[in-house]
Amino acid sequence: MIEVRRLRVLRALADHGTVTAAAEVLHLTPSAVSQQLAALESEVGQELLERRGRRVAITSAGRLLLTHADTILTEVERAEEAMRLHADGATGEIRVAAFASAISLLVAPSLARLRETTPGLRLVVRDAEGHQAVTQLLDGEVELAVAVEHRGSPAPDDARLTRIPLYSEPFVALIPPDHPMTKADSLDLTTLAADDWVMTSAGNPIRDVVLLACEQAGFQPRIVHHSDDFRAVAALVAAGAGVSLVPQLALPDPGKAVVRQLEAPVPVRRVYAATRPSRADHPLIAATLAALSEAAHRL
Repeated sequence: MIEVRRLRVLRALADHGTVTAAAEVLHLTPSAVSQQLAALESEVGQELLERRGRRVAITSAGRLLLTHADTILTEVERAEEAMRLHADGATGEIRVAAFASAISLLVAPSLARLRETTPGLRLVVRDAEGHQAVTQLLDGEVELAVAVEHRGSPAPDDARLTRIPLYSEPFVALIPPDHPMTKADSLDLTTLAADDWVMTSAGNPIRDVVLLACEQAGFQPRIVHHSDDFRAVAALVAAGAGVSLVPQLALPDPGKAVVRQLEAPVPVRRVYAATRPSRADHPLIAATLAALSEAAHRL
């Protein structure tokens, strides 16, 4: 008989790529992970892994088992959740991972609202970049994630997630006060092709959206400066270090940097909430999602 905990180990390895990374997520030693995987291979009677240098690849048998593992793990979590709900569905703690501006615009107002409407709920908030929130959700570190859609996002039909669209916002251009385009009410992205750029760090979904927009406009931006703090981005732009694109709602006060609307096609940041399917019907998670959707509607 296959042990469920060993399926969790296989899923962690598939998600994180190495035994060491899987061990860190599962709070086990690498040797313990290796032992669990070897025992799982013995249980199913087939090789699930093959070594490729320092990494471990999943075999075709392993991938087949993973398709069933996701269903099994979801159902186990549903069963565990059903027992918790039977005991007490009115009080508890919900952990939410969200990026900084979503915390300001959505999570904080929702927390204030939920303190009035759902006093038995304790909301715990974690600051996480858009791409990190979903990883924390899938690893079981949080119950809800507020994230940004980008090319590296899980597919919309990923069975491990229940997704709820929240809001979309256009990007705007930030340019220095002495930039020639300050005289224009709006600008075509190609007019910034020759400028130095201030960009978010590699891995940040904002960077992915901006790079895709520049690619579609026919140029590759010359990235000189990096910051994930939009206030720092605005300060660098105001100092003449370069230009940037930022989501419209992310920077209420751009300082001395000049904000200009972009001409079509305008890149857009699409924000969504996600939870694991087994938790979507939990009363406290449902209440939190409703509060987030209400806050997004007000935007």
